Amino acid sequence: QVQLVESGGGLVQAGGSLRLSCAASGRTFSTYTMGWFRQAPGKEREFVASINWVGSSTRYADSVKGRFTISRDDAKNTVYLQTNSLKPEDTAVYYCAAGRIFGAQATSLFDYWGQGTQVTVSS
Repeated sequence: QVQLVESGGGLVQAGGSLRLSCAASGRTFSTYTMGWFRQAPGKEREFVASINWVGSSTRYADSVKGRFTISRDDAKNTVYLQTNSLKPEDTAVYYCAAGRIFGAQATSLFDYWGQGTQVTVSS
């Protein structure tokens, strides 16, 4: 069992940055692939980024490549999403998730989810 709690969201102007954090409980955190997803109002939840259990491989949605960076600190049971050069279209609730399959982008392949943190980017 893994419990996830996101933090770090907020209101930021276009071009700004935020670092999102996801704190995990459970001794098996280091064995999970971790992902970030987002959901804008009226839209489906979409994949943003993921990192494998070793921390050696990452995946990004095309819309965030070069602007967002996912990382993990297993000693702190925490995964991060550094978001730079934010755009109004990045506005969404951002969710952290844990799964067993690296490379998966479907929400159904992630087993545990946090409650989400709101990111709002003003133009």
